[in-house]
Amino acid sequence: MKRKISQQLIDWKNSGATKPLMIIGARQVGKTYIIEEFAKTQWLAYEQFNLMERDDIVDLFESRMSTKDKIDQLEMIVGHPIDFEKTLLFFDEVQESERLIEALKFFAESHVNYKVICAGSLLGVKLKRFKRSFPVGKVKMLHMYPLDFEEYLLALDQTELAKLIRECSMGNKTMSDPVHQKCLNLFRRYLCVGGMPEAVNDLVSKDNEVLRFDRSILDDIYESYIADMSKYINNKPEAAKIEAIYRSVPAQIGNRSSKFQYSKVKKGARGRDYDLALSWLVASEMVYQCNAIQTPKMPLKGYLDASVFKLYLNDPGILCNLVDIRYPSIMLDENHEYKGILIESYVASQLVCSGIPLHYWRSENNAEIDFLVQTDDGVIPIEAKSGRNKVSSSLKRYREEYAPKWVIRLQARNFGFVGGVKTIPLYAAFAIADLVAPNSMISFAE
Repeated sequence: MKRKISQQLIDWKNSGATKPLMIIGARQVGKTYIIEEFAKTQWLAYEQFNLMERDDIVDLFESRMSTKDKIDQLEMIVGHPIDFEKTLLFFDEVQESERLIEALKFFAESHVNYKVICAGSLLGVKLKRFKRSFPVGKVKMLHMYPLDFEEYLLALDQTELAKLIRECSMGNKTMSDPVHQKCLNLFRRYLCVGGMPEAVNDLVSKDNEVLRFDRSILDDIYESYIADMSKYINNKPEAAKIEAIYRSVPAQIGNRSSKFQYSKVKKGARGRDYDLALSWLVASEMVYQCNAIQTPKMPLKGYLDASVFKLYLNDPGILCNLVDIRYPSIMLDENHEYKGILIESYVASQLVCSGIPLHYWRSENNAEIDFLVQTDDGVIPIEAKSGRNKVSSSLKRYREEYAPKWVIRLQARNFGFVGGVKTIPLYAAFAIADLVAPNSMISFAE
């Protein structure tokens, strides 16, 4: 399965791999698979250690001997000498040993050019409560997410279609209607299944026939997330709070107040009682936090309201499965209660996969813009709609008040640029990254 992060791994190797590489992300997003494929194709030799299964490796690194002695002992454990300058060391589930993470500083500073890569589920959580000395500046960190829609196309061997979508987005080229409809049909299948690698593999193996998809795969992923909450949190009441927040997310997205409300987690709940649980959940990357912006100016982070935010699940397939949306309803593009919520969640996931921070704007009189992004042309609003309707009153009001140079409207319509409104089909949300990339000078012709 092709993943875009693969090129980043190759770039790390080609740069000399002088710093240990750490890939973090939620469970089931494909970290282990992609590193194994990288090791097999890019290295003559590699040693892999899954710390969930290797208590001996965990005990070794948790011991008080020097890091150099630990490395010597590592050779004894594997039973043969290791050429450390040519051999890739892959530590999976690295969150199981904080002393190993601490030892990454030694690997980075040693005169021996160690090649070390590690991955871990919920590693971000461990780092927030790290008891050892984390090697700040000594580790290159990459985030990995579920497959975005472009990667889904690559899994279907639709590479040329993915390229065409990017070309149409950048050049404002209208796609032929048959190809546009094909993209919409593939997009709706993606909404049903989402981007978890196991789910995508199952759909591909069944000729992309969504009605044959095994929904129990998404059930199992959801349950593994719930299990991790208890596994990594020793405090049972706190684990219960984390689970309560997570379970409330599908209902929270469509709040009339357009923000996350603790009262919907538990009656009478207050934010200060759930701050730690919320931080855990966001750090785990099982949910994405979208922060409200008071005034849409650059830099956006300078104008955010930390007390007002939304939460999205990290995968549209999990959301679709949790609320039990019927697949035929999605494939037939029928109206249903969660249609807009599903689309909004999908767009949030595509932006995160592209490395775009999530921000939104809401006025005192209830006008709302789904997302805001920073570009060389200033702050650009993004409106995501499930249908083919024209520009909304909220977007009209935003343009009148803040006069952005142009705006993005994601919907089912074909590509276009008219009257300062850049229309992008929903399936092309991943291509927004090309439009907001730093130093990219984009000229939109009417």
